[in-house]
Amino acid sequence: MKMKKLLMVLLLVSVGLSSWAAKPNVLFIAVDDMNNDLGCYGHPLVKSPNIDRLAKMGTRFDRAYCQFPLCSPSRTSVMTGLRPDATKVFDLRKHFREVMPEVVTMSQAFRNEGYFVGRVGKIYHYGNPGDIGTNGLDDEASWDKRVNPYGRDKVEEKLIINHTPKRGLGSSLSFLKAEGTDEEQTDGMVATEVIKMMKEKRDKPFFVAAGFYRPHCPYVAPKKYFELYPLEKVGMPKRPWEYLKKVPMAALASTKPWPWFGVTEEQSREALQAYWATISFVDAQVGRLLDALEENRLADNTIVVFWSDHGYHVGEHGLWKKQSLFENSARVPMIIAAPGQKMRGGESGRVVELVDLYPTLADLCGVKAPSNLAGKSLRPLLDAPDAEWDKPAFTQVWRGKFAGHSVRTERYRYTEWEGGKEGAELYDYETDPEEMINLMGDSAQAERLASLKKLVKENWTQEFRPKPNKKAGR
Repeated sequence: MKMKKLLMVLLLVSVGLSSWAAKPNVLFIAVDDMNNDLGCYGHPLVKSPNIDRLAKMGTRFDRAYCQFPLCSPSRTSVMTGLRPDATKVFDLRKHFREVMPEVVTMSQAFRNEGYFVGRVGKIYHYGNPGDIGTNGLDDEASWDKRVNPYGRDKVEEKLIINHTPKRGLGSSLSFLKAEGTDEEQTDGMVATEVIKMMKEKRDKPFFVAAGFYRPHCPYVAPKKYFELYPLEKVGMPKRPWEYLKKVPMAALASTKPWPWFGVTEEQSREALQAYWATISFVDAQVGRLLDALEENRLADNTIVVFWSDHGYHVGEHGLWKKQSLFENSARVPMIIAAPGQKMRGGESGRVVELVDLYPTLADLCGVKAPSNLAGKSLRPLLDAPDAEWDKPAFTQVWRGKFAGHSVRTERYRYTEWEGGKEGAELYDYETDPEEMINLMGDSAQAERLASLKKLVKENWTQEFRPKPNKKAGR
């Protein structure tokens, strides 16, 4: 009888270990302020071999969108799986726990299922670069372990060249061709600490988040990455801007003074060279993480997710940075590579949102998620990137006392400011990929416009009038 009980215990332990080992790990890679200027997205100049490698391992989403083109609202939305109107985070100061103290974040859901959950660097909002080395606006309840590297880029801030001296470093057009190695920079340290964390926790299923601080300004990277982009090959969008006369003033209000924060074209070109250099620098750190998965025999059982918190303007429409509802601000790079997915190297043109990441990872890992998540699992698109999919993307931003609400379908974007009182925009990306023809007022678009307006009304069912902090930080 004792022998039977012993065998039963051993069997249960064996089954438990088997299911434990079968749970896939998650490597959750976040980058800050990165747009789609990447090789795998078709950019002719930017060198991103490691992110391109990841795209070949999984699925690249060509039409992925953030819910709010600003760090904290977007990151909060990703980690809670809820839209900004639910979290009430519209600026860089409010913490979602003030509104919903009991919400179960993505990493908490994984911890509830026995995962180790840890992060290195920026996942929730940090003032960048001001809060580097601190916990910033992090959520302590979301992690078992938190690591906050502090690199040479912080120590040498006095060497940074700032073409917009009236703006703080976190919102500037500034750069530094740094001396030294990748590993001395904060993002190099992020990669080093993530690799260490994955090694230490390899015997238990883990959810490890790697939060890189670049390419957010100031654009700091070792000088070898600047050498990849000779300045004579770096060009800004051609002016004049006559087409913008048909665009609402609110649509262009994210860059003041307009255009390009008042800098010269030459200064903008230097900033763009630096921005691309930091993309390639971050790409190299992503490569280190992918290599570590292989070297530690973790690749076959680890889901890798790559995402940016929002897009980024680099001169289009006279704009720099984020907080617009044009494509380059709302659109993000997003790649998922999962063990067992039926197609690898696929590219999906379906419209998806960052808010879809929480239900997707929960689905892939068999993790119980809250029932009120706003997104939808992308698992069908991992197996068949062109599978039927009827889900638009919703993005919003605030202009002081009023909001801009935008809906994106596979072909069109409709944006209205203050319910249309401050103007509206309609773009057809099949015929106008650069958003130079605002179709508002075109009678031929009346039926389509009505359907898109209906989507906006259905998604934003209430009028919200939060009071974003005027000193929002960066």
